[in-house]
Amino acid sequence: MAVRNTRPAVVATAALLLASVLMPVRAQDAEKKAFRICRDPNNLPFQNVKGEGFEDKIAELFAADLGIKVQAFDYPARFNFIRNTLRFKLPGDDYPCDIVMDVPAGFSQGTASTKPYYRSTYAMAFPRGKALAGVTSVEQFLALPQEKLAKLKIGIIDKSPASDWMAKRGLLDIGVPYRVLVADPDQSSGGIIEADLIAGKLDAVIVWGPIAGYYAKRYPQADLLVLPMQSEHNVRFDFEIAMAVRIPDKALKQTLDELIVRNQSKIEAILNDYGVPLLPPAPPAAAAAN
Repeated sequence: MAVRNTRPAVVATAALLLASVLMPVRAQDAEKKAFRICRDPNNLPFQNVKGEGFEDKIAELFAADLGIKVQAFDYPARFNFIRNTLRFKLPGDDYPCDIVMDVPAGFSQGTASTKPYYRSTYAMAFPRGKALAGVTSVEQFLALPQEKLAKLKIGIIDKSPASDWMAKRGLLDIGVPYRVLVADPDQSSGGIIEADLIAGKLDAVIVWGPIAGYYAKRYPQADLLVLPMQSEHNVRFDFEIAMAVRIPDKALKQTLDELIVRNQSKIEAILNDYGVPLLPPAPPAAAAAN
């Protein structure tokens, strides 16, 4: 919120309004001057307890813009994350956090989502010099002889766009399914790459692009090639990502929307540093349809 009027009364009023926007807490909780995120403590490349994920860095960017500090409430994303973080409140207490850093644009689970701050897609990743040596595109992968395809092990998240894509092409027999949510909070979303692909148990994986890009950069010795997947009829791979707040927190949502616009180039720099495959914003018609 920007006010460019130098009249003292107007400036004083604007300052009060701005303060109310930047401090999304109850008036009696004036001591809470923090950018309060709901965080998964073990989910790189997104978040972790050490603040090493790219969502942590974006939260720090926004907090610095507002002149406040990041405060995190940690809870594993496997266990009804929204209900137990953003919407959790005991009688007489305040909510433990105010912002979920990663939801699909338009997400609604008793929450309001901000404008998108990036758009990415699922990706295929594999070591360049092993079973798929010489393959440099998804089309080349699909053109491999059937006898070679039949020997591959492709890690996919069960009931994801990847499993739909494999089923559409009659490749489910070579798919190795992984559960979308693992109850063990010590396991992260990157385990399929870190523990199995790099270890040689899989020949390739098809996962959410930010995961593939991050682990390819984290383990350069594995020499992973990351191929973004393109959406097609009945299989959507690309998604716009936004942040979520409680529905009544309209001032906070407005502040986040303004922060996203004001810091878009810095957000993209952070995402590029983490290897996130970035797509241009979706056209308005497509965004509305989704």
